Amino acid sequence: MRISSSSPRAVVICAGAILVGCANAGPQFSPSQPAQTVGAPSSGVTISRSSTNERSWMVHGATGQNLLYVTTAYNKDVEVYSYPGGKHEGTLTGFNSPQGECVDKKGNIWITDFAGSDIVEYAHGGTSPIATLYDTNQDPSGCAIDPKTGDLAATSTFPASGSGAGTVAIYKNASGTPTTYTDPNIVNYYFCGFDTKGNLFVDGLNSSSVEVASFSTHTHAFTNITLDEAILSPGGVQWDNQYLAIGDQGTPIIYEFSISNGVGTEVSSTPLGGIGGSYGVADFFIDGAKVIGPSVSSGKVGFWHYPAGGTPTKLLTVLNEPVGTVVSNAN
Repeated sequence: MRISSSSPRAVVICAGAILVGCANAGPQFSPSQPAQTVGAPSSGVTISRSSTNERSWMVHGATGQNLLYVTTAYNKDVEVYSYPGGKHEGTLTGFNSPQGECVDKKGNIWITDFAGSDIVEYAHGGTSPIATLYDTNQDPSGCAIDPKTGDLAATSTFPASGSGAGTVAIYKNASGTPTTYTDPNIVNYYFCGFDTKGNLFVDGLNSSSVEVASFSTHTHAFTNITLDEAILSPGGVQWDNQYLAIGDQGTPIIYEFSISNGVGTEVSSTPLGGIGGSYGVADFFIDGAKVIGPSVSSGKVGFWHYPAGGTPTKLLTVLNEPVGTVVSNAN
């Protein structure tokens, strides 16, 4: 991969703080917006308590509409909005540092809890977890569901000890104990996505550069991918049914690559206007001709035409440190 002459700027949540170059204990920066706590309305909601001090809630009728789930690491919550309307419909609580998200064919949402060493499943519009997968001794950051098998992959940026190499964990049928894998060229894994054939793509960091690789669930082997465009800081990874889309947290762009024989050739790019600053988005979600992306640094979530990008069609600005976005459709 061709790397920018400047050092990679990794934006990841570590113990509730945003760090630039987290693996190297880089300088901190804060979102432009103050923290905002979103409380449950006094009526018209379903409430479940995960502890005496934490409450999850959802507006009645939320299960009958499409929903956008947004992880907010600063608040340690997941905010839920109507989609595409953007009306706040609920809050899921009880996390340590929620990060990436993925959704299965049933519309169930999986949320990686970076500081909790687990991946938690919620039913569409539900307020209580229905399953938990444990990524023991690791801090998971991203997840993806294999559309062919239903297996779940989780990428870990760091071990729970806070130093050393992460892993890629594969949970067969999204259950049980995972089988873990490592790529010698990647130390810290960020996000991941499956293509329609069941190949997994991951991005991450080694000691000096951003790396991208594919993982075959058949051979259980990694193939490192050389891109013809520099990625400053690993962002979200998603297959858009034709190309591999990779976000860059170091600049407000999502790149689309054609992948062949270990080479990624840029075919287009999606500029993400309107989120402010020079940083990009983390774990974005492509929904057909639309992409929804969270800007950790600005505290905004943008909706853009995909792959055209440009001026956002909608901005959500009541968030603090949004990291992951995913859309769950009503059945």
